Amino acid sequence: MNDDDSLRHDLDPQSDHSSDYLPHPHHSSHPIQPQQSHPQPQPQARRPRGFAATAAGSAGPTSPSSTPTTNKGKREREKEKERTKLRERLRRSITSRMLAGLRQYGNFPLPARADMNDVLAALAREAGWVVEPDGTTYRHSPPPSQMAAAYQNPMGMRSVESPVSSGVKATNPSSMARIDESLSPASLDSVVIGERDTTATATATATVTAATNNSVECLEMEAGDQLMHHLSNSISSGDHGIPTTALAYVPLYAALATGFINSYCQLVDPEGLRQELAHVQSLNIDGVVVDCWWGIVEGWSPQKYVWSGYRALFNIVREFKLKLQVVMAFHEYGRSESGDALIALPQWILEIGKKNPDIFFTDREGRRNTECLSLGIDKERVLQGRTGVEVYFDFMRSFRTEFDDLFTEGLISAVEIGLGASGELKYPSFSERMGWRYPGIGEFQCYDRYLQQSLQKAAKLRGHSFWARGPENAGEYNSRPHETGFFCERGDYDSYYGRFFLHWYAQSLIDHADSVLSLASLAFDETKLIVKVPAVFWWYKTTSHAAELTSGYYNPTNQDGYSPIFEVLKKHLATVKFVCSGPQISSQDNEALADPEGLSWQVLNLAWDRGLTVAGENALSCYDREGCMRIVEMVKPRNDPDRHHFSFFVYQQLSPLVQGTICFPELGFFIKCMHGESAEDLVSC
Repeated sequence: MNDDDSLRHDLDPQSDHSSDYLPHPHHSSHPIQPQQSHPQPQPQARRPRGFAATAAGSAGPTSPSSTPTTNKGKREREKEKERTKLRERLRRSITSRMLAGLRQYGNFPLPARADMNDVLAALAREAGWVVEPDGTTYRHSPPPSQMAAAYQNPMGMRSVESPVSSGVKATNPSSMARIDESLSPASLDSVVIGERDTTATATATATVTAATNNSVECLEMEAGDQLMHHLSNSISSGDHGIPTTALAYVPLYAALATGFINSYCQLVDPEGLRQELAHVQSLNIDGVVVDCWWGIVEGWSPQKYVWSGYRALFNIVREFKLKLQVVMAFHEYGRSESGDALIALPQWILEIGKKNPDIFFTDREGRRNTECLSLGIDKERVLQGRTGVEVYFDFMRSFRTEFDDLFTEGLISAVEIGLGASGELKYPSFSERMGWRYPGIGEFQCYDRYLQQSLQKAAKLRGHSFWARGPENAGEYNSRPHETGFFCERGDYDSYYGRFFLHWYAQSLIDHADSVLSLASLAFDETKLIVKVPAVFWWYKTTSHAAELTSGYYNPTNQDGYSPIFEVLKKHLATVKFVCSGPQISSQDNEALADPEGLSWQVLNLAWDRGLTVAGENALSCYDREGCMRIVEMVKPRNDPDRHHFSFFVYQQLSPLVQGTICFPELGFFIKCMHGESAEDLVSC
C-alpha cells in the first residue's frame, strides 16, 4: 500500500479502523496539503467521553488554528482522568476500611464483594428498618404516606464530611434521583458527587452515563448479581429482617442439683427428683445433665463400682422422656463449713495420698491440693498398680457396660469428660482453700515429684538442665501481674526460660487431655464427647494474661494458647463446652483488667474456625435478665456471616429449679430465646 492509499484508508469513515481517531504518527510527521481543486475531508474528530464531554462542548469545533488550545485541553483532560482515578482509589480504600471494621467489630454479615448499598442496608436493618431488594426502606407496617416518604429518603441521611476525602461529601439520597435510572443498584456507589459546584455534578453525571453506554452488559450482570444477593438475604433472614441465628433452635439442658445421690450411691428423695423433672418438663427444657462422681461410685475399694443409685435416677429420667447427658466427674465437689469435701475423691485414693502425697497437685510452698489427681501420674503406676489414665479408663468402661441399654436406646446423648479442677481442662491454680480470692493471678501447680521429673527431662532435652525449676518471681495466689517480676510488662514470662517453662506447663495439660480422650473414645465408641473449657478472663487486657498462664493456657498477647488444645479436641471429635460469664463488668473487674467478651471472641472463633462443635454453660452467678441476655447474644451471635450458634446450652444453679429461690423470673423468656420462639423480642433487646 503506497502513501496515497494509506491516506485514503485513514480518512475513509467506512474503514475497518474507523475507531482510530488520531492519524498515524507517520502521517502527522509528513502532513499532506490538500489540492485546491480536490479538497480532502478533515479527519473525523474523536467523540469526547466522561469528564472531557463538558470541556469539549465548551471548546467548540476543532480547527487547525486551535491546535495549542486543543493540546492544552487534552492535558487538562488527562489530569482530570488522573484525579478521577485518585478519587476512586481513595473511595475504595475508605469503603474497604469500613467493611473490615463492620465485619470485625460489628459482626455485620457483609458479603466478600460488598458495596455501599450493602453497608446502608445492614445499618438500616440493625436500626430496625426493613430494606426491600429494590431499595425501598421503611419501618414495620408503615402507612402508605410514610412508605412513599421512606422511599424518597430511606434513612434520613445527612451529608457527612469525611476526614479523608478532602472535601468530598456523602450524597443526600434525594440527589440520587438525578442519576440515570438505567444504572444498576451496585453501580450507584461508584458515583462520587462533590458539593463544591454544579459543574462537578454535571461532569459526574456525564461520566456515569457514558460508562453505562459503554458497558451495559457488565452493569446488567452486576445488577443481576446484586438483586440475587438481596433476594438471598431476604430469604435467609427471618421475618422482619430477624437474623437466622435468632430463629435457630438451641437445645437447653438443666444441670440437676447435686444431692440426689448420697455417698453410698443411693437415690435419696425420689419424689423430690420427680418434682424437679416435672418442673423441667413444664418449662420445655430439652434434657438434664447428671454428674457421675468417681468419689461415690468407686469410693471405697478400687475397681468396685456401685451404680445402683444412678440406675434408679436414670430410670426416672426415662419416665419423663428427657434427654440425658452424663459427666465423668473425676474431681471433688464443694466444701462444708468444717472444711471437709462434700464429695471427696475415693477413700482408697486418699489413703494412698497419705503415704505418697505427690499424687496430688502441689504449689511452690509444698501445699497439696486434693481436688484432683496430678497430671504427673498419668503414666505412673502408683495407684495400686494402675496409672492415672488407666483408673479413669476403667471407670468409664464400667459405666458404658453398666448402662449399655441406655446408650442403645439413645437416652444418653453425650458424655462429658472431666479433665481437671472443677471438671474443666485446667490446673487447680485458683483454689479458695489455699487462700485464693478473685482476681488473684493464682499459682503454678507443678511442684509434685512427678511433674518435677517431667520438667527435668524436658530441660535436659532442651540442653539447659538449670531450667528444671519453676519460676521464683511469679508471686502468690492473690498477687497482681505488675507486682511480680515474672508476669509484669516485659517480665520473665517472655524470656527464653519463661517461654520454655510455659510451653512445657501448657503441653503437659494438652498431653493429659489427649491421653484421657483417647481412652474415652474407646470406652464410649461413637457417643459424643464433651470437654469443658474455663473462662479465665481476668487480667486478659494485660500483655502476660497471668491468670491464664497459671491455669495452663499459654495465651499471652504474642501467643495463641487455644489452637493447640483445639487441635487435640478436633482429633477426638470432642465438643467444646465454654463457660459463659453473663453479668456486666464490675468495678472489681475493671481493676483486674478483665475482658470476658474479648476472651469469648477468641475462644469461640478459634473453635468454629477449626470446625469444632461449640456448646455453653452459664457461670453460677448469671441469674439476672441482663446477664442472661448477654449469654443469648453469645450463644447466637446476631450478625455472624457464617450463622454459627451453640449446639446446646446447659443451665445450672445451686438449688433445684422447682424451689425457685435463685432462678431469675425471666427463665421462661430465656428458654424461648434459646428455642428461637422469641426472636423478635430478642432483636429488640
